[in-house]
Amino acid sequence: MKEAIYINEQETILNFSAAYVHTSAELLNCPQFKNIVESFIESLKEDKKDLYKWVLNGKSIREAKVEITNCLRLLTIFNCEEIDNYYLSDKSQLLEFIEELYNFWKHHQRFSITYIGSTTSTNAVNYIENDSNFNRLIRDTYRQIEEKVQGRKNKIYRQLQSGTNAAAALRYSHLKLPNEYDCLKTIPMIDSIMLRTPLMLTTRSNKREGMFEERKDNPILSFHGTSEEWFCMPIKIGKLLCFVYFHRDFMCSGVSLANLFEIATAEECAAKPDCIVLFGNQDGLNQTTFHHDLENDIWIGSVSYSQKIEYFGYIKKMSLTLHNLAMMQRGWLPIHGAFVNVTLKDGKKKGIMLMGDSGAGKSESIEALRSLGNETISNIEVVFDDMGSIHIEDGVCYGQGTEIGAFIRLDDLDKGTPYRDMDRSVFLNPDSSNARVITPAASYDVVSSNHQIDLFAYANNYDEAIGLRRIDDAEEAKGICIKGQRMALGTTQEVGLSQTYFANPFGPMQKQDVCKPLIDKVFDCLYQNQVFVGEIYTHLGFSKEDRNGINEGARQLLEFIQKS
Repeated sequence: MKEAIYINEQETILNFSAAYVHTSAELLNCPQFKNIVESFIESLKEDKKDLYKWVLNGKSIREAKVEITNCLRLLTIFNCEEIDNYYLSDKSQLLEFIEELYNFWKHHQRFSITYIGSTTSTNAVNYIENDSNFNRLIRDTYRQIEEKVQGRKNKIYRQLQSGTNAAAALRYSHLKLPNEYDCLKTIPMIDSIMLRTPLMLTTRSNKREGMFEERKDNPILSFHGTSEEWFCMPIKIGKLLCFVYFHRDFMCSGVSLANLFEIATAEECAAKPDCIVLFGNQDGLNQTTFHHDLENDIWIGSVSYSQKIEYFGYIKKMSLTLHNLAMMQRGWLPIHGAFVNVTLKDGKKKGIMLMGDSGAGKSESIEALRSLGNETISNIEVVFDDMGSIHIEDGVCYGQGTEIGAFIRLDDLDKGTPYRDMDRSVFLNPDSSNARVITPAASYDVVSSNHQIDLFAYANNYDEAIGLRRIDDAEEAKGICIKGQRMALGTTQEVGLSQTYFANPFGPMQKQDVCKPLIDKVFDCLYQNQVFVGEIYTHLGFSKEDRNGINEGARQLLEFIQKS
């Protein structure tokens, strides 16, 4: 990206390597600020007609832009009485203009990028320091002008995120990619990210639709992205390396990945990736597809450019789908669920794995267990909160995770839960239905290590039974899990009672012939090792407000841990 600023209806990206301002005078006189003022004046035409008419004063938008920016620049030097300017003849209107301009700027999701050239710690510190100084400059300039026009100091000062919401350091890397992927080699990679948390982001879509389908041709053949509009987030999904390429119009999704997955180092990126995601691919197909490049053994996914894919679930689930497909190829069974190691104060420790599709009550049951066991539980270590896998070593089943964070539906959690770690969290559409929070959950070392499973239960949100049920018949247990039934809660396009193969539409459903033998092997191993296999009834499909089912299931989980 060569431009100093990129702005659309939702986002603003500032390229600090192309232009950086140090003073209020530089800020108010720079072309980027004037472009924002012009966009703001244009936006007044529909919603603020009186203010729009006052600003123009019979002039064109471009002429008015120049005059009012000159007025604002003079206010950083002189007092109002020393300035002869039309806009100072009605200070109430000018104050409204200043406040609305500030709000217009804050309404955008704002990001800064800096090309660091190398990965030294000095460069990393500099991009954070520059972004912080810019944040302070915007806030101080706004206050200085506002106080001069109103003729008094403010009584309340709020330290808002006036500059950016997040900053990214970018580097160019020598990638070990086959020749047919040459078009990706010039796209800059995110080396590190600074998030101003709690980070509140709003997208025009808050629900995932459709399925990820396999295609015969490689999506790279229909990719025409360039370094001007695309970035790459290199992440580790479990032990796999994945390069997520995203169009800059979906910066919100790309940046939010940093709170969910471990960012790969420059040294790790020197290896061939296991997976590649093209997110916001301008192929005109309106598809979410994947392909296995057999010759190079790379799983590649493509999500076509559209407004609906602003919902974070698209970029997250495509990345996890590729992971699951690659892991099944290696003999590991993907699990859509949650896995925690619970340690009691008396020293007992158990690995609890709950399986189920979106909205089944996996995360909610773990949170209820945390609350219920407040006096008896010493620690709950999260291995995964959405997607993990089971593999067999020396005749024993072990679980591993994929994500260092959790992507949680706010509507289904206890009221206080989202605020426990809000200082480190990213909130997505917090004022809408299906509001979500991305919060750190585990270290990468924990996620990528082996963890023994002591209890494996299917999260049943549709039956009226209550509590926890052990299933002694392996075929019955497999049948329940393979059927993948749940009462859909509106997190996708599904409504009512639905079925998904193995409760996992992200790989197992698409490759059932590959998945079924893995299910047989894993369940045989679980029963041979006398692992508790069963169902936990959450009742979440009946009423989100009724917590009795969730709480009773959590109580019996705690009882299992205490007595086993």
